[in-house]
Amino acid sequence: MLGFRGIVRSACCSATLEGMILSSPSWLLPAFTAGAVIAYTLPAVWRSAGERFLQASLMAAWLLHGLVLALGLLGHEPRFGFAVSISMTAWLVLTVYGAESRMFPNLRGYWALCGMGAAAVAAAYAFPGTALAQSASPWLALHWALGIASYGLFAAAVVHGWLMGRAELQMRLAEPAHAGLPLMTLERLMFGLVLGGFVLLTATLLAGWLFAETLYGAGAAWKWSHKTIFSILSWLAFAALLWGRWQLGWRGKRAVRILYAGAGLLLLAYAGSRFVLEVILQRGSV
Repeated sequence: MLGFRGIVRSACCSATLEGMILSSPSWLLPAFTAGAVIAYTLPAVWRSAGERFLQASLMAAWLLHGLVLALGLLGHEPRFGFAVSISMTAWLVLTVYGAESRMFPNLRGYWALCGMGAAAVAAAYAFPGTALAQSASPWLALHWALGIASYGLFAAAVVHGWLMGRAELQMRLAEPAHAGLPLMTLERLMFGLVLGGFVLLTATLLAGWLFAETLYGAGAAWKWSHKTIFSILSWLAFAALLWGRWQLGWRGKRAVRILYAGAGLLLLAYAGSRFVLEVILQRGSV
């Protein structure tokens, strides 16, 4: 536990950071964005670099990426949209990867994650989204945080599923595996991430169903929109995957295919619909 002093110190640091962000010059966001893209790109293209350089570059990219997100959400005009949600998801995936690489130093696949991180940061700068409504409830941030966190965990599970498929193919071709972990370990990590994402997605849907007017204002009751329908379909896909795992022993390609289907539906639920509204129809409203 932090204790009173720790809580006060954390609150002071948060307030100081928010004050710095609010008073930051206009050139800071493009500078941090460029720095994050470069730091992500170097390990992806320079695979022969040493381990120390790789770790330093990934840490710099992760920190700069986080600062870019903070500047966009806490700046003079907070904005949010499909590209920002993807950028946040990529940052969470890299956070999960960083934590797992501490427990499993042989875990590989960083170059693909670096490419994903660079693309996500650049896309969020190109499509910053729409301004957030000032009348929204403070609890709305928590609601979004739960949703984005579930996005991140499911995306990390997808990465593990991809590593599993790649390792299985290399085994069939009698090639050396480059995932760095046994298939059973990758599978166990994948299902752990799916379970965590499922819990957060369930909490997000329940909050939107039970407290829609509290979160979005009077008259914003639960609606059967395309976002809601795709979210529920993804929830059903992940529920079926977890049930099939525990009751029928689903694993391997069947489990990964259902994971991909559920993740695709979840991507369409917000990022896909926001892309259509922001880019194709040129409409706002988060």
